[in-house]
Amino acid sequence: MEYPAAFQLVAARNPCPCGFLGHPKRSCECSPAGVRRYRARVSGPLLERIDLRVEVSPLSFDQWAGPESERTAAAAARVAAARAVQAARLGASRATNARMTAAELRRHCRIGGEGGKLLEDAARARALSARSLDRLLKVARTVADLGGARTSGASTWRRRFS
Repeated sequence: MEYPAAFQLVAARNPCPCGFLGHPKRSCECSPAGVRRYRARVSGPLLERIDLRVEVSPLSFDQWAGPESERTAAAAARVAAARAVQAARLGASRATNARMTAAELRRHCRIGGEGGKLLEDAARARALSARSLDRLLKVARTVADLGGARTSGASTWRRRFS
């Protein structure tokens, strides 16, 4: 029996057992070995299948109480526009970049020049698998779509992976 499914996983975890590793005002009480054990509880193959991992810093009171930087309606409009571009590019059956085939990925996510060099450096430094590289390109294409860019070139790859 086969049950088709499409889902989006959103997960969170602390950076260490006490939760304060890297905190700007509180000290972490964990040993390096304790942090390694804590992080090893989630396997590498599972982590490899998570497209985005984002470290979030704590908000100051002023940030928490202040005005929102982007309203929900504006963000929703940008997402809807990006999804429309993706549907036009890929067709209704695979209407998001996450569902691109390998051939579509090569056609719509060409990286050359500075971006290609950056991707190669990241792949070598992090020993990225083919799956990781494909997912990285799909995320870059989505970021480019959200920003209204027609290509996912070097400007998408602003930050080096270190």
